[in-house]
Amino acid sequence: MPAVQIAMRLVDDATVLDLEGRLILGPATELLSGRLQDLIAKGCRKLLVNMKTVTQVDTTGISTIVRAFVSMQREGGKLALFHMSDRVRMVLDMTRLLNVIPNYSDEAEALTHLR
Repeated sequence: MPAVQIAMRLVDDATVLDLEGRLILGPATELLSGRLQDLIAKGCRKLLVNMKTVTQVDTTGISTIVRAFVSMQREGGKLALFHMSDRVRMVLDMTRLLNVIPNYSDEAEALTHLR
C-alpha cells in the first residue's frame, strides 16, 4: 500500500485532491505525480490540494508539488494548497515554497481565491 492515499472530488469548477499519509520518496510521490500530471493533461485548470492529513513531506514530495504548480502555470491554470498541519507548514515554509505557491487555511478560503 502506498504511503499516501488520494481522493478526488469536484467542487464547482475546481478539482480537490484530498491527501492522506506521507509524501515521501517512492510509490507515494510517484502516485501523486502521476495523478497531478494526468489531471493537468486532461484540462484541469483549477486544482486544490488538501494537506490536512498529510503527516510528512520530504524533498521528493516538495518537488512533486512544485512540478505540478509549474505545469499548471504553463497551462494557464491555478494550483493551491490548503489545510496544512503545523509540521508540514513548517517544512514548506523552510523551503520558501509557501512564498510561491498559494496556500490557505481552509477549503472555503482556497475556493474563494481560486475564482
